[in-house]
Amino acid sequence: MLLIEYPKCTTCMKAKKWLKENGIPFEDRHIKEKNPTVKELQAWHKMSGQPLKKFFNTSGLLYKEYALKDRLSSMSEQEQYKLLASDGMLVKRPLLVGDGFVLTGFKESEWAAALGVNGATPQA
Repeated sequence: MLLIEYPKCTTCMKAKKWLKENGIPFEDRHIKEKNPTVKELQAWHKMSGQPLKKFFNTSGLLYKEYALKDRLSSMSEQEQYKLLASDGMLVKRPLLVGDGFVLTGFKESEWAAALGVNGATPQA
């Protein structure tokens, strides 16, 4: 699995700690040093089954600076992918990319269900 995170992000720290505590192996990727590409974002978006807006870091400074709350709805998907790929700080984090699934943000119950932790049945 690939954990895409920003090391100073407290939510990312919690997610990383949770993965380690549950013995889940992962590869770590610094989102600012290696931005997701348009191709990666397209594949992850499709795999996630979530609206593309879920991939935006809506509480981030750049999201607010670019006034994306008002602009996203008028942008094409391709424009949104290009924007996300332009700066990792626009991307919701952490992102956990596994075999056939993508999780955006860290919600322990969702991650436990997706990964079959604590007796939860993995979601297909």
